[in-house]
Amino acid sequence: MKLGSLKEGGRDGTLIVVSRDLTRAVRATGIAPTLQRALEDWSNLAPRLNALAEQLEVGEAEGAFDVDMAALASPLPRAYEFVDGSAYLPHVERVRRARGAEVPESFYTDPLMYQATSAGFLGPRDPVRVVSEDYGIDLEAEIVVITDDVPMAASPEDAAGHIQLIGLVNDVSLRNLIPGELAKGFGFLQSKPRSALSPVFVTPDELGDAWRDNKLHLPLVTHVNDAWFGAPEAGVDMQFDFAQLVAHAAKTRPLSAGAIVGSGTIANQDTAKGASCFAEKRTVETLEHGKPQTPFLAFGDRVRIEMLDAEGRSIFGAIEQRIERQD
Repeated sequence: MKLGSLKEGGRDGTLIVVSRDLTRAVRATGIAPTLQRALEDWSNLAPRLNALAEQLEVGEAEGAFDVDMAALASPLPRAYEFVDGSAYLPHVERVRRARGAEVPESFYTDPLMYQATSAGFLGPRDPVRVVSEDYGIDLEAEIVVITDDVPMAASPEDAAGHIQLIGLVNDVSLRNLIPGELAKGFGFLQSKPRSALSPVFVTPDELGDAWRDNKLHLPLVTHVNDAWFGAPEAGVDMQFDFAQLVAHAAKTRPLSAGAIVGSGTIANQDTAKGASCFAEKRTVETLEHGKPQTPFLAFGDRVRIEMLDAEGRSIFGAIEQRIERQD
């Protein structure tokens, strides 16, 4: 099934079930008022949501309406936790090689991960507002998984059973602020503003054979100003699968229902697949030409991030955002 949230009912939105073709929806408030509430009682409420989804597919859901993407909030308008990994080592390797640094051996056995911003997510059609282009505005096209309650020290095998939903994220980065922050040795803060999630999250069964080995085996397609930017294969070159990432996040603490765990920027060894962020594209240019040739995003630029199934149908809906100046 596919789940989303309307921009109504307060900060956490109103839970809706969305049809497989993303054209119709029905409020699920008779089951749970919000997606967060549904995840907190997932084992009991998921079957009821599934039943409503089936009613919607056959045209029997009372109160069904046409989907207006602009009316959608992110499926989780805010979350208790968002931790983001960097599971695609081709990206890490290239970035380090471009600055003459080696990749530590630990990166191949221990995931990179940081605590991201979760107090609020932009809607999938909301603009990205930034004070200055000088900050180095970048997109990051990624996959996320959403869990129910995960116990502390869960093994990857156990963690896999706690992955209940899958979606996309545009994890916005301000690249020119990152070096100064990391130089302090205390991680990201100002360089990581709010991100945007895909219009819907889906249950793993919706993905069929594309979801296997705790990875999503499809290209993640990004366009900038309607021009193709990249379509790397998400199931290729992923050093750590999502079960391993969830287990890593839960090593010393439990994860609350509604926790979001990100893959990091999708990247392949094959650079012909394009990029999922400007930092990656600029790094490839530096390695090939000695310096980057593509600027970061500017005000007025438009970003589109989407994943299509084998028949060319949108799975999660598209994240479509315009870069705007924050007045």
